[in-house]
Amino acid sequence: MTTMVGVNKSQRTYLPAAGRDLFLPLYDFIARVLGADQARQSLLDQPRLRSAQRVLDIGCGTGTFAVLLKKHFPKVEVIGLDPDQKALARAKRKSERAGVSIRFDQGFADELQYESGSFDMVFSSFMFHHLEGKDREKTLREVHRILKPAGSFYLLDFEMSQTGHGLFRIFHSSERLRDNSENRILTLMREAGFPESKKIATLPVLFGFGRAGCYQGSAPS
Repeated sequence: MTTMVGVNKSQRTYLPAAGRDLFLPLYDFIARVLGADQARQSLLDQPRLRSAQRVLDIGCGTGTFAVLLKKHFPKVEVIGLDPDQKALARAKRKSERAGVSIRFDQGFADELQYESGSFDMVFSSFMFHHLEGKDREKTLREVHRILKPAGSFYLLDFEMSQTGHGLFRIFHSSERLRDNSENRILTLMREAGFPESKKIATLPVLFGFGRAGCYQGSAPS
C-alpha cells in the first residue's frame, strides 16, 4: 500500500534517491556497489529492535531496508516514507516480491504527518546527506516529536573523506556532502532533543576506501 501524506509536489522539490531520476533504475545496484546494503545490516543488530512495535523508515527510497526489516522482524509494523513516488513504486513491488506487508507513504522527513509519540523506533539510512542544512534540523526535530518516550532513533550515513569524495560526487553534489561529519551530525541530534546522542559504529563502504557512521539517539523517558 502506498499512501499520500500531506504532499504537494508542485510546492516541494527533493533530491532523488540516486541523485538524478535517470539513475533510479540503477539505484539498488549502486547501493550494493558502494557498500550501503551491507552497512544497513548493522541496523538489524540494535538490541531494542526485537521489542519495537511500530517503526518508521524515513527516506526509504526503493524500500531495501524496510523490506529487510520486515523479513527479519515480521511482527513489527514497518512504515516507509519517501517523497519520490517513482522510488515508492519500486519499493512496493519489492515488498510484494518478498511477500511482506509494508505501508509506504509519500511525504517529507521534515514535515512528518504522524501523531506525536506514535513510533517506537525511527531509522534513516543513507538519506540524511540528501537534505539541505535547514531541512536537517527540521527533520531531527520531527523525528524527536513522533517518537514515544524512550523511543530510539538510528541514523546511518556516509562520512566523507578525500578518498571517497570524487565517486560520491557523481551522484550527489559536494554541497550536500561537505558537512556530513560526525561532529556536525551529533551536534544537530543533541540540539533536536537527543542529549545523549552517540556514534555507535563506523562501517566500511566503497570497498574499504570510504566509511559510514551509525548514530543513535533516544527520546527522554
